[in-house]
Amino acid sequence: MRKHGYEVEVTWSGATTGYRDYSRAHEVAVEGKPVIPGSSDPAFRGDRDRYNPEELLVASLSQCHMLWFLHLATDAGLVVTSYRDRAVGTMVEDADGGGRFSGVTLRPEVTVHSGHEKLPELHEKAHHLCFIANSVNFPVQVQSVD
Repeated sequence: MRKHGYEVEVTWSGATTGYRDYSRAHEVAVEGKPVIPGSSDPAFRGDRDRYNPEELLVASLSQCHMLWFLHLATDAGLVVTSYRDRAVGTMVEDADGGGRFSGVTLRPEVTVHSGHEKLPELHEKAHHLCFIANSVNFPVQVQSVD
């Protein structure tokens, strides 16, 4: 078993004088990479022009599946010419303000030169291998629209 480490720095500054008064704007940084402007979801007083953690979680699942799929397609000798996923996540909020994701649906659309019949098998294997999908405690569905 190999282990991999990831260091991310999240920074915020301001003053928490009242729930409605403080900024949710923050930055997510990894050394040597562009900074990601973050905030909370607009439903929680966040800035809609910045990425929120919920969007980034759905994006992480989508990216992980895509990267595995491209790897497997290449190994299978397929030439992928485009890949697009319009992933959707659902979060439920509890009465006390807490909550959880109840599921994410990935909807990849893949274009290949030939070998279209192999796509369902490759999506299934990519889903099985995805590090992020294997780490969450809610269902991740793959509804390929190839």
